[in-house]
Amino acid sequence: MQLVDTHCHIQSAGSGNGERLTHEKWTKAPERTPEIIVADAVRAGVDRMICVGCDVNDSRLAVDFVQNHPETWASIGIHPHEAKRYVDDSAALSDFSSLTDREKVVAVGECGLDYYYGHSPQVDQAKILRYQIELALAHDKPMIFHVRDAFDDFWPIFDDYKGIRGVLHSFTDTEANLDKAMERGLHIGVNGIATFARDPDQLNMYKKVPLSRLLLETDAPFLTPSPYRGTICEPYHIKVIAEFLGGLREEAVSDLARVTTENAARLFKI
Repeated sequence: MQLVDTHCHIQSAGSGNGERLTHEKWTKAPERTPEIIVADAVRAGVDRMICVGCDVNDSRLAVDFVQNHPETWASIGIHPHEAKRYVDDSAALSDFSSLTDREKVVAVGECGLDYYYGHSPQVDQAKILRYQIELALAHDKPMIFHVRDAFDDFWPIFDDYKGIRGVLHSFTDTEANLDKAMERGLHIGVNGIATFARDPDQLNMYKKVPLSRLLLETDAPFLTPSPYRGTICEPYHIKVIAEFLGGLREEAVSDLARVTTENAARLFKI
């Protein structure tokens, strides 16, 4: 059974570098080196992983990391939390854009809008989101979107452009926004949150994601699935997420694994 982790942040494990919160999380498990993380994932059937950048330096780290790990690919992104750092920094944005053509860069993101925390002004978030949409379209790359409490502003921005391909990462929103995503041809990324969700509406939403649009992800080192809560999340946990969703959706896990792997391969060309 082959599986794909379409969203993880393992590039900063053991590196002393990378996006701050991610790096701090990995320092709690210094014994988990990238080599061990990747090997354990492959043993669990997770033979492809996309390492997702959250700022310019983190994206560069992801791109460099995947060159030496055949099972991994990179996505370059500026998270909405980081928008204010880069909105007026043309040099940094130029450096970021130059990463798009590096080998094994398969997507742009994670990027989007996050109004839950408000770490960056909404206007800056929108500017950086548009910048990355235009970069992805110019280079024919799919996108990894992070949208939290902001769909009312996200959809109008999305609809200003034609030809966007991508995934709504860590989707936990309403069936109404699921329907809007389906109308626009987007995929839905589901991670360990599903395994400890208690809201019946949210669980019902997961059942309604068409299998042809479903992607699996961990967001490692975050969002560890049950029953491993309290430990650091890793790509090998994809198997646990697949098994949970198979039971929830009353689908054979082998079918769910096969189709989500095909979806990932087609969207990201991996």
